[in-house]
Amino acid sequence: MRSRKGLTLIELLIVVIILGALAAIAIPRITTSATTAKQNACTTNVDTLNTSIEMYKMDTGAYPVALTNVTGDPNYFPDGAPACPFGTAYVYSGTTHRVAVHVHP
Repeated sequence: MRSRKGLTLIELLIVVIILGALAAIAIPRITTSATTAKQNACTTNVDTLNTSIEMYKMDTGAYPVALTNVTGDPNYFPDGAPACPFGTAYVYSGTTHRVAVHVHP
């Protein structure tokens, strides 16, 4: 009697096909989840900036002239201003006194 050691080529091929199918299912979901998390973080940053702008108005009696008046003040952002996870700069509107949510790639 001969004892069998190792895998046959067919068995190895089946394992590779199963792993490929699992990867084809998992990778798009992981990529989509990462993009969604970045979009949510950006929206939260915009909300935080707008809240800080309102706090600045309450403290000084006027809206800031530029976003850096708020983001550069350690009373509002002691750990530094929030940054967009996509690397896009936040834009402050002197008309509406808000930072608008921007479109991401």
